[in-house]
Formats: sequence, structure tokens, C-alpha cells
Amino acid sequence: MIRSKGENLRSIYILLFLNIAFFFLEYQDAAKYASLFSFDRAHVLHGEAWRIFTYQFSQAGQGWLHLAKPLMLFFNLFLLFLLGSTLEEEWGTRHFAMLFAISTLTTAGVGAWLGVPLLGSYFINFTLLFVYATAFPDQVFYLLNTVPVHVRWIAWIAVALLSLGVFAGATVNLAPLAGVAAAYGYWLLYRAPEPPPAKASPDRSHGWDASAMRNATRYAGIKKAIANGSTPDVDRLLAQSDRDTVRGVNVCPPADYKPESIDGYCIRCEGFNECAARFLRLNRPKPQQPDVPAVPEPTT
Repeated sequence: MIRSKGENLRSIYILLFLNIAFFFLEYQDAAKYASLFSFDRAHVLHGEAWRIFTYQFSQAGQGWLHLAKPLMLFFNLFLLFLLGSTLEEEWGTRHFAMLFAISTLTTAGVGAWLGVPLLGSYFINFTLLFVYATAFPDQVFYLLNTVPVHVRWIAWIAVALLSLGVFAGATVNLAPLAGVAAAYGYWLLYRAPEPPPAKASPDRSHGWDASAMRNATRYAGIKKAIANGSTPDVDRLLAQSDRDTVRGVNVCPPADYKPESIDGYCIRCEGFNECAARFLRLNRPKPQQPDVPAVPEPTT
């Protein structure tokens, strides 16, 4: 089924915009920003209700990380788009917005109960990471495009670090842990049902579990193999694309077109591998003809 670009991706772009907008406010005067937008129970009880939501759009208070705020913004935007867009695409905007709201409100509620201030965007990132790792447990990220790391390992390490912080006396870590637990419970309750194994098509065995990040990595490999004229790499990528092709999926017309620049829609499309295989066949390096020595003409 052909979808329009951006379909079912409404709230993620709003969240990305809010992170960028609040970053510029914070960058101008960090102390004033914290005094206006951090979560504090006393201020909320005095009518400053916006603090329940604005505390999570700050690049300050990033736990054990002490990086420059612009770099922290880049990582937060990357994680938010990578994890959030996939969850919203698969689950729908309404459920994704509810997941985000439950995590935000639960974290703030526990922070108010503990009497601790909250400031930082890492609270919601823990929730997105753990839910994403549960929804796509076989997803593999490639650090520096070489080192494979399963997303579920990253999630468990993150939860372990939060838990160790609690035992070390950082009671503020209880707030994001509670947000993760509440949002995860919502996901378990309302997650999309998986199709019965008997009705699943054998050609869809790889499904969406290995779509966006794998396709993005494969696309980079395709461009490199074509640029280098490496026939073995092209054949290897062609075999992988043929293996992962989903049969019976409509692809964007014209049928022989493969985009020269990747975007977030194409790498999530079920027809990506079909288009990639077609592109590889069209651009496969032609075998070189061996030089045939010239036969001298007989002399008379």
C-alpha cells in the first residue's frame, strides 16, 4: 500500500520543534530558563502548570553526561526521531501521544511526591528506548557503521544505570523509572496485536523488526559499492535485497526508479528492498572483457 510522506507522523515533528525552540531559550540564559520551566512542586501548586510539561525540553541535567548543549541537542533529536518516529508509524499518533503524556505526567507526579526538581530531556528518552526495545527486540544498531549492538542491550543497560543511581542515593532516578513503568504498562495494554503465525506470509518473515535502521545501513553500503565499482559487494547486497523483498507491495512509480538521496519515508517502506534490488541490477558494474592478443597476419 502506497502512503503519502509524513502520513501518521504528526506528533513527532511537534516534539522535535519544541526541543529546538526551547533550546534557543535555554541557550540565551540557562539560569533564567531553569527558574521558569523546570518542574518544581511548589511553583506548580502556585498555578505554574506549564512546568509539568516544559521540564522535559531542556538540554541541561543530562545525568552522568556532561556534554556541550548543542551536542546534547543533536543526540536528543536523533534519539527522539529514530525511536519516536518508528513507534508512531507502527502504533499510530493517538497511542504514541498517550505514551508520551503518561510518561511525562507520571515522572512529574513521582517527582512531586518525592519533592525533587526535574529538568532534562533524558526522562522521556528512557521511556522511548525501553518501549522501542520491547517492540523491536531484534533491532541491531551499528556503532560507527561497524560494531553491532542490539537495542535491547542498550535498554537494559539504561535501566540498570537508573537503578544503580537509586541505590547510590539519587532519588530523582525514581521519577524516570516510574515514567518508564507506567508508559510500558500502557504499551502492553494497547499494543497492536500481532498476526497469527498461521496467517503470516512467509515472505514477510523479516517484517518491520529490521526495517528502518537496516535499510539505512544497506543504502549506505549500496552507494559505496556502486561508487567503488565493487562487483562482489554489489552481488552480496543484491542477494540480501532479493531475500528481504516483500512480495505484492506497491512501489512508487515509475517502477524502475530508485531515489538518489535517502529519506525517512523510503527506508520505512516495505518496497525498499525491491527498489534496492532493481537499482543494483541497473547499476551493476559490467564485467571487463579480457584482452585478446592480436593474431599476426601470415606473411607471404
